[in-house]
Amino acid sequence: MQTGLRKITLSLLITTFLAAIEVTIISTAMPQIVDSLGGFTLMSWVFAIYLLTTSVSTPIWGKLSDLFGRKKIFMIGVTLFLIGSIACGLSQNMGQLIFFRAIQGLGAGAINPVTFTIIADVYNFEQRAKIQGLVSSVWAIAGIFGPLAGGFLVDFFTWRWIFFINLPFGLVSMWMIGKHFKENLEKKKRQIDYGGAVTFTIAITALLFALLSMNNEEGTGIALSHGQLIGLFGTALVFFVVFFLIQWKHPEPMMPLKLFQIKDVSISTAGAFLTSVILIGLTAYLPLWTQNVLGMGATSAGFTIMPLSLGWPVGAMLCSRLMSRFGTKNVVILGGSLIALGSFLLTLITPETSIWIIALIILVIGLGFGFTSTIFTVVTQSSVQKNNRGAAGSLNTLLRTLGQTIGVAIFGAALNLVIHSHNLNQANETAAIANGLHFVFVIAAIISVISLLVTFMIPNRQTEQYRH
Repeated sequence: MQTGLRKITLSLLITTFLAAIEVTIISTAMPQIVDSLGGFTLMSWVFAIYLLTTSVSTPIWGKLSDLFGRKKIFMIGVTLFLIGSIACGLSQNMGQLIFFRAIQGLGAGAINPVTFTIIADVYNFEQRAKIQGLVSSVWAIAGIFGPLAGGFLVDFFTWRWIFFINLPFGLVSMWMIGKHFKENLEKKKRQIDYGGAVTFTIAITALLFALLSMNNEEGTGIALSHGQLIGLFGTALVFFVVFFLIQWKHPEPMMPLKLFQIKDVSISTAGAFLTSVILIGLTAYLPLWTQNVLGMGATSAGFTIMPLSLGWPVGAMLCSRLMSRFGTKNVVILGGSLIALGSFLLTLITPETSIWIIALIILVIGLGFGFTSTIFTVVTQSSVQKNNRGAAGSLNTLLRTLGQTIGVAIFGAALNLVIHSHNLNQANETAAIANGLHFVFVIAAIISVISLLVTFMIPNRQTEQYRH
């Protein structure tokens, strides 16, 4: 790999890690933040607003990168992220922190899709699989490292450093991209889809707000009345209809509907959505099994999830080698089969099941995610022309985010349904939680089978057939 490409890749890995870790690093710092700033009732907003602004802005930034260039949008995104980080660290009350977290999320919304698009621009198909897998595995690593880093910074410094630490790394990343990434952008008049951006923003904000509120009992959502919930879903439906009408007519739509006519893209995004639902079911609810059913501590809970972060990058690295030999379809089916196998095995665990067996099951699932997530991303971006890579990549990213958000709502509702069906007391509380989590694992297994069936629908191509 050339020196310039190495530095571009390193830069993208740094910024991806910063954006990914901000989702989890703040979790262990929240008690200290609340003690310092007050506003305990607003705590869920600190998490929700970052998710909302990231999700809303992702497809907008993706399309803008197609129109005005990857480098420019990447620089704007990282700048917004760093401004938001510094401002979060300087916040004097919870209202300020929430507002600046929104700015952070806007920046992260640009970082995520543009990173994958730059990789698609500078590497050929075989190389993309390896590098995309490496970048994807950063998310898994950040999920484990984030809480540990947050705890360390809080214990030895102050919670404000979980935000300030982003600055030096972000600046280095911007410098490396600015110096080493070159692009030739066709000069022509651009027609920005303002109507699409506005209607999509309203629609996706209403939808995510409603979904988050459905899980308020888990402490991560925002409580709303049934009337407000219906109003949000209704608003989302109306504005999504208007959005798609605009996309149909606009000459340069924010989300080109013709992307859905490309089978490789539509199947890959559907697969990305379904696997993201499964992923959130594991990462959010398996630790509850370890702590509430097995009666182990937080360290043991982290141990059961850690194999996901080990298997994911291994699967991603193997993926690049296997694709050239067996083709993308066979490899993605292998990945989907591993996820389905592991998900099915989770439905068989009992309170007597060894934590080592659970960790082994999660390792198998992690390998599967390494295969599937890499192929879904690479196939999506390799099936479109260069001037639509940003939009295609952001569509894939958006569906992953929606998958996790909808997954939290589905699994949270399933868990609460089972728990509330029990007459809870000290004696049967553990059994109620175990039954509820078992129901969650059964739903995840069913979704994994659907996801596997979807992988069979991906066109059977060799790597040389992906020309873009």
